[in-house]
Amino acid sequence: MDPIARAVLQSWNWRLEVILPLLFLGYLYTAGWWRLRQRTADTRRARQTTHHQPLTAIWRLVSYLTGLVIVALSLLSPIDSLGQQLFFMHMIQHLLLIMIAPPLLLLANPMPVLLWGLPDKWRLKAGHAIGHVLHRDSQFRHVLRTVTAPGIIWLVWVIALFGWHDPAMYNAALRYEFVHDLEHLSFFIASMLFWWHVTGAGPRVHKQFGYVGRIAFVLAAVPPNMALGVWLAFNNTVIYSYYEAVPRLWGIDPLTDQRIGGVIMWIPGSMMFLLAALILTAQYLGSEAGKPPLPVTEWTSEDKLIAPGMEK
Repeated sequence: MDPIARAVLQSWNWRLEVILPLLFLGYLYTAGWWRLRQRTADTRRARQTTHHQPLTAIWRLVSYLTGLVIVALSLLSPIDSLGQQLFFMHMIQHLLLIMIAPPLLLLANPMPVLLWGLPDKWRLKAGHAIGHVLHRDSQFRHVLRTVTAPGIIWLVWVIALFGWHDPAMYNAALRYEFVHDLEHLSFFIASMLFWWHVTGAGPRVHKQFGYVGRIAFVLAAVPPNMALGVWLAFNNTVIYSYYEAVPRLWGIDPLTDQRIGGVIMWIPGSMMFLLAALILTAQYLGSEAGKPPLPVTEWTSEDKLIAPGMEK
């Protein structure tokens, strides 16, 4: 193996400012999940035959911890180092931070579980403070609901996506660690807010999207993501000059590297949103199929069988 490639693949960046928060959140969620599971054992057994999905479902714990692991891999593993050498690896890193980790974390509905992970005294104080600022009539809740409206969050997400792929911004992120961290943080926060609307995780300060609304919202992310990917994949010039000045790995030239990265954003990236839309569609159809049928008298009367506008 090429010495440079070997060095990159063995380079794990053990950043305490990333590791400690992830470990703390993992411990807090696991402790809260276990405490809630112990307290709700009887209720859980009573609902085993229903479609109810409690906070203490095992898949929620797996989803949350998997999301944390993906964040860790994207920021600490050789993926981060390879992103400094190869554009397509940087795109994989962004895909993990934008389209995979956030929905996994939010599907676990983490806020109430994290609260239960706190010591009793702290949990009561934190619950009281959150209840105060998110009270239905509080000014903070009103401002939060306004600035995180679905249309605004979609726009913020698109601005973050296109803004950080501007050549000047992108090159600066690769040259300066502070700017690189800011890029990742803004991607992650914008994506958490985006998937917050899709998953319906707490706190719920907006009117809950129906299935059709959530499907439309998630599909609205496909055109901008696809457009950026197509632009990168079919551009005949190297857009990011940084990659022309670094050693090339595995014989991949900068233009080919850029095209591979564009295809990754275009196809797998867009497929993540399409997959979410398909899952929501299946849930919607399942909820419709689970509704009890109308009584015969509700649809066999003459009034019900006459189409609107056909009355004599």
